[in-house]
Amino acid sequence: MVSHGSMAAPAKVNLALHVTGRRADGFHLLDTLVAFTRHGDLLEVEESAEDTLIVSGHYAAHVPIGESNLVTRARDLLREVFGGEARAPVTLHLEKNLPVASGIGGGSADAAAALRLLARHWEIDIADRQLAQLGLRLGADIPMCLASRPLIARGIGENLQTLSRFPTLHLVLVNPNIPLSTPAVFSQLEKRENTALPVLQDLPDTASAAQWLSAARNDLEAPARLLVPQIAEVLKRLVQTGAMIARMSGSGATCFGLFPSAPLAERARSSLAEEHPDWFVLATQTQAADQADAHHATT
Repeated sequence: MVSHGSMAAPAKVNLALHVTGRRADGFHLLDTLVAFTRHGDLLEVEESAEDTLIVSGHYAAHVPIGESNLVTRARDLLREVFGGEARAPVTLHLEKNLPVASGIGGGSADAAAALRLLARHWEIDIADRQLAQLGLRLGADIPMCLASRPLIARGIGENLQTLSRFPTLHLVLVNPNIPLSTPAVFSQLEKRENTALPVLQDLPDTASAAQWLSAARNDLEAPARLLVPQIAEVLKRLVQTGAMIARMSGSGATCFGLFPSAPLAERARSSLAEEHPDWFVLATQTQAADQADAHHATT
């Protein structure tokens, strides 16, 4: 068998998310600061006699199989656009380490990894911009997951401003293991015309990032808490374990705490995991701007 290796599908963290409007077609307009972690799902590909998707990992049982699966939809979209170049059957193996429907871009990151990995496997000559346009057909988060670097996303998520300088942040991600539907959260949103992100100053370190984040927010946090009240407890416990900032990511229910150092983040993770063994708790780091290309390499 010929294998083109594996590709990481890192968790996406919305450090701040402002809802600034709504288009006539119903899509919401966002202004969001996004970073990607060093942890996430993993996708592997190899030649096969027929198309197959294998899912393993802690959250494998929660992954939808069939037409709603974003990995197989990404495979089929490349076939539709590139025809014969993308004809050879493949086995895709998804190691699902992130909770599903959790506000950290798991499915979108998986689809982005599938687009990149299969384009290489099938030796499709496609520019990043064209790949992002294809990804947008699958979901609004996929272009930013394809970029997978610190960025500000605007519009419905397709207007990306990558950041040339951004520090590594030490985070603890916590999810009460309750899936949360993005449309359901938006349906609870009372106000859709909100202010944009504060002007992004140069953020050389964690302290400056925390100061900037304190002036920002996640407009989806309040409506998400109406649907999953446990989010309030998660945020409270993150602060109590020493987080400089605690906030929900995306449409939830995953929350993050920003910590001054990796040892302090690990101490908080250990405490929270012991206290709540039923929660998803992960200590991780964001990828700094100068580290962001590492995940694009196959092994």
